[in-house]
Amino acid sequence: MVSILLNISFFGTQSVLLWWIGGGILFLLLCYGIYYQWRAGKKLRLELIEIEKVRQNNIEYDFILKAMKIAVWRYDPRRKAFVFESDYREGKDNYTPSTDETFLDTLDPIAPTDAERVKQAFGEISEGRVDSYHQEYQVTSKVSGKTYWEESYATIVDRDADGKPTKIVGTSQRIDERKRMETSLVAARNKAEESDRLKTAFLANMGHEIRTPLNAIVGFADLLPVIESDEERAQIITEIQNNNKKLLQIIDGLVSMSKIEAGAKSLLMGKVELNQLLQQMAETYQPTTNLSINVQCPLPQLKIETDREKLLEILDNLLQNAIKFTTEGEITLSYEVQGNQVRVNVTDTGKGVAEEDQKRIFERFVKVDEYVPGTGLGLSVVESHIKNLGGTVGVESSLGKGSTFWFVLPLE
Repeated sequence: MVSILLNISFFGTQSVLLWWIGGGILFLLLCYGIYYQWRAGKKLRLELIEIEKVRQNNIEYDFILKAMKIAVWRYDPRRKAFVFESDYREGKDNYTPSTDETFLDTLDPIAPTDAERVKQAFGEISEGRVDSYHQEYQVTSKVSGKTYWEESYATIVDRDADGKPTKIVGTSQRIDERKRMETSLVAARNKAEESDRLKTAFLANMGHEIRTPLNAIVGFADLLPVIESDEERAQIITEIQNNNKKLLQIIDGLVSMSKIEAGAKSLLMGKVELNQLLQQMAETYQPTTNLSINVQCPLPQLKIETDREKLLEILDNLLQNAIKFTTEGEITLSYEVQGNQVRVNVTDTGKGVAEEDQKRIFERFVKVDEYVPGTGLGLSVVESHIKNLGGTVGVESSLGKGSTFWFVLPLE
């Protein structure tokens, strides 16, 4: 009986022990499973974070490329081939080399004036002689046939054991707007330099222009007290009066230009009878010249709404200019109505204006003939007044065949 009890006790204790061992193993397996799942979840979360970072970086990278309007490309020096990864350049006619095109193929669209320079610079980086590359060049689009400006940067990112480049990364960007700005700035600088040169020449010339009539006035005035002949006295007085007019014309031109440069644009508008004004100008200048001054008016009367004083100054300068450059023949004042505008012409039979000078003749301080007296301001004053009156001005001329200076003003 005791033996049976001992056996039962032994087997019971063994069973409990087995249950405890089995339970411990299950518990450990459960803990390991939980740990494994936690670890796998953490790894997954880290991978997702890395993916999100890459995605975010790619978004930021693309955003920067779009904002800067850049194309990114890679070049394999061994295969001599380009691969464009992202292209955010302006325009839809940009040249993009295909993967089977070599570097020499990419030189075809580049302007001949730039191709050799680009070839040499890219050859240096491809052979590893330099680490970076930067060039500006003109490209002819194969799509539109138009030429545009492009700027490229490149750098070596990988080399083989011998130090030869195996991968080059670069960017390309259209710079048409920048080139236009550069061209405009260069033109503005050149114009400013030319204006400064002309102004210096003008100031040097003004001393002579003012001194000439002033010397005549002073010299003839000194002679008056000793002249007894009435005829000679009358001639001297006439010379003094003529030189007075010349001096006043010079001063009036300077005053007008000073007002224009100061921004004075005030106008006193009113009705002006054009036939009467043209006739008045002809009668004023006819006694001062041997030329015949004619007036041709197609209408018996024509009234326009404009500033009378400005119009008188315009005609005055144009008539002076015509008389100055015409030695024989005639000068004709005429007009023609064109819709709601009137075109006024001052035509002469003088020496004419060369075609290359016609583009700059209305600029300040410009004198086509340095040997002819004048300040070089008259036509500039004319252009400024006509623009203020809402009109346009121009010249039609041929050397040796005379000129027609015209301006168009609105009738109302």
